[in-house]
Amino acid sequence: MHDELRGLKEQLAYLIEENHYLHIENENLRKRLEPEKSEQLPDQERKKMVGEGHENLARLYQEGFHICNTHYGSIRPEGDDCLFCLSFLHQK
Repeated sequence: MHDELRGLKEQLAYLIEENHYLHIENENLRKRLEPEKSEQLPDQERKKMVGEGHENLARLYQEGFHICNTHYGSIRPEGDDCLFCLSFLHQK
C-alpha cells in the first residue's frame, strides 16, 4: 500500500510539472500567432517587455517553480528557497 501511494505521488508530481510545461508552451504558441510587433517597438517599449519578463519569472518563483537554468520549471519543495533562482532574480 505504501509503495502504491509513493507511486501515485510521483505520478501526480510528474503530471503537475507536465501541465506547467504545456501551459507555458501554449502561451508561447498563442503569442507566435499574433503579428510580430516586437521588431517595430521603440527601445523604451522593449525595456518594458524585459521588465515584464522579469516580473513573470518572479511570479513563477513565488508560485513554487524553479526559474534557474539548473532546474528550470521543476517544482520547488514547499518553503525551500533556491540560491540559484534567488541570485537570478536579483540580477539587473
